[in-house]
Amino acid sequence: MPHSAFHLAIPVQNLEQSKRFYNQILGFEMGRSSDKWIDFNCFGHQLVIHEVKGYKPQNHFNSVDKQDVPVPHFGVVLPWQMFWDLTKRLQSLNIEFQIEPYIRFEGQAGEQATMFFYDPSGNALEFKAFQNPKQLFKS
Repeated sequence: MPHSAFHLAIPVQNLEQSKRFYNQILGFEMGRSSDKWIDFNCFGHQLVIHEVKGYKPQNHFNSVDKQDVPVPHFGVVLPWQMFWDLTKRLQSLNIEFQIEPYIRFEGQAGEQATMFFYDPSGNALEFKAFQNPKQLFKS
């Protein structure tokens, strides 16, 4: 577990469909649950999905490195190899990307690998990695 793990609770349209996505597609271990919510271990952080009937996210987009980045979004900064392993897993499962995995800010401060995709409820997720973790907050 990270020194300070975050806790994030998000709405989903269908608990069972979302449970399969987060558990079987992303490989997140399930924790506590009820008939309306489920806790997941999201790379050492606590992600909770809550079923909200009629939930429809409203994504907006902001241009970053000439890409349309969905806002809001959430995700985790992963170790470099773990990012590429997750990329291969998602590609093998034919996950549709909003932004295909690529190197953002190449050759600049803050250079990073990144990818964006959606869960079954339309929540945007970003996973990223830095070859040099000290670049996380560089500008």
